[in-house]
Amino acid sequence: MEKSEFHEFFIDELKDIYWAEQHLAKALPKMQEAATSVQVSAAFEKHTIETNEHIALVEQVFRLLGEEPESKKCDAMEGLIDEAESIIKDTDRDSFIRDAGLILAAQNVEHYEIATYGTLRVFARYLDNQQVVELLEQILNNEKFTDVSLTKIAEGFVN
Repeated sequence: MEKSEFHEFFIDELKDIYWAEQHLAKALPKMQEAATSVQVSAAFEKHTIETNEHIALVEQVFRLLGEEPESKKCDAMEGLIDEAESIIKDTDRDSFIRDAGLILAAQNVEHYEIATYGTLRVFARYLDNQQVVELLEQILNNEKFTDVSLTKIAEGFVN
C-alpha cells in the first residue's frame, strides 16, 4: 500500500502539519514576548522547544515513509496564528486579559494539533507502519499534555 492513493493523502496531510509546526515555532516566541505573567511566558518557551522537537519527529516520519520532508501551507494554522496576533493587538500589554487570550489561542492550536495527530496516527495504523504510529503517538501525547498544562495555568492563575 506504499504508493496508494491513501498513502499519498497521508503524505499530503503530513506536509500540512509540517508547515503548521514550522510556523507555530516562529509564532510562539512572539506569544511568549507578549505574555504578561511569568507562568504564561514560561509555558510558551517550553512549547517552542517542544514544537521544534515535533518538527524533527515529523521529519523522521517522512524519512520512514521514504519521503523527503516537505511542507504545504496549512490554512487552519495560518488562521490560528492570525488569531493569536489579533489577540496581542487587541489587548493591553501587561494585562491578565492578554494572558487569558493567549492561552485561548494556544489551546485552539493544541486542539487542532491533537485532532490532526490523532487522525494521522489512525491513518498510519491503516498503512500498517508501527514506527510511524509510535512517533505520531509520541507527538499526540505531548500535545495533550501541553493542553492540560495550559488549562491548569488558566484555571489556577490567569482566570
